[in-house]
Amino acid sequence: MARKKQQPYDSTDDTLKHIHRVQEILLTFQAEIIKRSIHHDSTKLIPPEKPIFDEYTPRLKSSTYGTKQYTKMLKDIKPALDHHYACHRHHPENHPRGVADMTLIDLVELLADWKAAGERHDNGSLAHSITVNRKRFNMDKVSVADILENTRNAFGWT
Repeated sequence: MARKKQQPYDSTDDTLKHIHRVQEILLTFQAEIIKRSIHHDSTKLIPPEKPIFDEYTPRLKSSTYGTKQYTKMLKDIKPALDHHYACHRHHPENHPRGVADMTLIDLVELLADWKAAGERHDNGSLAHSITVNRKRFNMDKVSVADILENTRNAFGWT
């Protein structure tokens, strides 16, 4: 009896299934980013935040991020900030363990926020914001694995 020659394995179907699944996952991620972009900082447009930001935004613009003057202004607007942080996940202050409790989505929005905020300051920059906030939020002790786990949990991925 002649043995039938087995065809070599062709990975095309499995690879295409994998590609399509990664596309689905990234589109889910993208949809959340779009949602965040639409609703970013929306509470600054209504009380209790708006009246305080109306008064302090011009002052904050002319200050240098991370200085004593800037930090004092943050204390002056604490009621608005407490409300703001409680409503928006992209702020480390929203989380019990700060950045360590955030997701990748939170961090992407945070990075965009810091970039745009730096552009509002006369002498601001993303590089300076990262330098200041690295210490402020103790980011050197944050585990990438924690961020990945937080993201997995937020999306309900097993």
